[in-house]
Amino acid sequence: MNTIERTDAYVFNTYARIPTVFVRGQGATLWDDRGNSYTDFLAGIAVASLGHCHPAVTRAIADQAATLVHVSNIFYTEPQAELAQMLVENSFADKVFFANSGAEANEAAIKLARRYFNEKGEPGRFKIITMNQSFHGRTMATLSATGQDKIKQGFSPLVEGFVHCPFNDIDALTALIDDSVCAVMMECLQGEGGVLPADPDYIKSVRRLCSERGLLLIFDEVQTGMGRCGTLFAHELFDVTPDIMTLAKALGNGLPIGAMLASKETVKGFTAGSHATTFGGTPLVTRAALEVLKIISEPAFLGEVREKGSYLKQELTKLMPRHKTIKAVRGKGLLVGMELDSDAGKVVRLAMKKGFILNAIQGKVIRFAPPLVITREEIDGVVKVLDDLLD
Repeated sequence: MNTIERTDAYVFNTYARIPTVFVRGQGATLWDDRGNSYTDFLAGIAVASLGHCHPAVTRAIADQAATLVHVSNIFYTEPQAELAQMLVENSFADKVFFANSGAEANEAAIKLARRYFNEKGEPGRFKIITMNQSFHGRTMATLSATGQDKIKQGFSPLVEGFVHCPFNDIDALTALIDDSVCAVMMECLQGEGGVLPADPDYIKSVRRLCSERGLLLIFDEVQTGMGRCGTLFAHELFDVTPDIMTLAKALGNGLPIGAMLASKETVKGFTAGSHATTFGGTPLVTRAALEVLKIISEPAFLGEVREKGSYLKQELTKLMPRHKTIKAVRGKGLLVGMELDSDAGKVVRLAMKKGFILNAIQGKVIRFAPPLVITREEIDGVVKVLDDLLD
């Protein structure tokens, strides 16, 4: 059997896999087992933000793998301490909890919010308001928090205590708040929901409302954080600060890591033994993530992301007068969506045949989430291909 046949025979069929076997990557380029090359405008869904096999990250992984890979979190390790310090020093937060994925980071945020109020003697405050079209993960709690019915099918009964609200509608959010609500959880830009940015006035109103009502504000930055939107964290674009923030995806540039960051007051919700993970924050993944953070947090690097993001949006927008099927181009930094009035999946499949990896979400939206090291020449290439295909 070849790789595809072996995978289909022995791996759960939970993915609508594309029949391509990738064997090598470098920068924004991937090669399949037949020697074909592809320009990657998905980066493992906003994961390989420094590109595939970045030299500094590769050296860090190799060096740490030869030094120490894993010990229990009942002990201390240098890479974990260093990464935590750098995350805190570059954010609003005072403490970090390390997990293995975005879903686990969001699970930790949900648990922290509930336990925080329980520790304050308010166990009746446990509900969390999330947004329609949101995506927070596929564990039972994060699945329940997610505002998309299609991914919940067949998993009932769901975890209680989540209420969904229209995105960018402050009046609807206000109406849902009562004495049982402990937190609002949201994305600054809904990635899986169609690359939908929050309105600046709305997100500031949410922060103000949470402060006035004594609620915790949780920002899910799993997809939007780590430079993806042109600032280290997307909420910086809106000049607002959460009480809790979650990270993953690009933090490890391909290695499994998640992080839940919280303010000094909110941290009080967790005490020794209240939450844990076997593999969260191992020396191997935190050493790699430290190298990632050092590079991405540089002001010049983030400035390049903003410039290239603006260039991508500009060039895609130029296609609109020539192709009436394009209804909108939107996004922040290098997380961009192009909405069509027809099947985006067909365009994505055709683009791959031309050597460009894109992604279709919500049926009619093409998502661009390339490595942050993508070049303008590579952007020109995908725009030219789309121009030809849409003809």
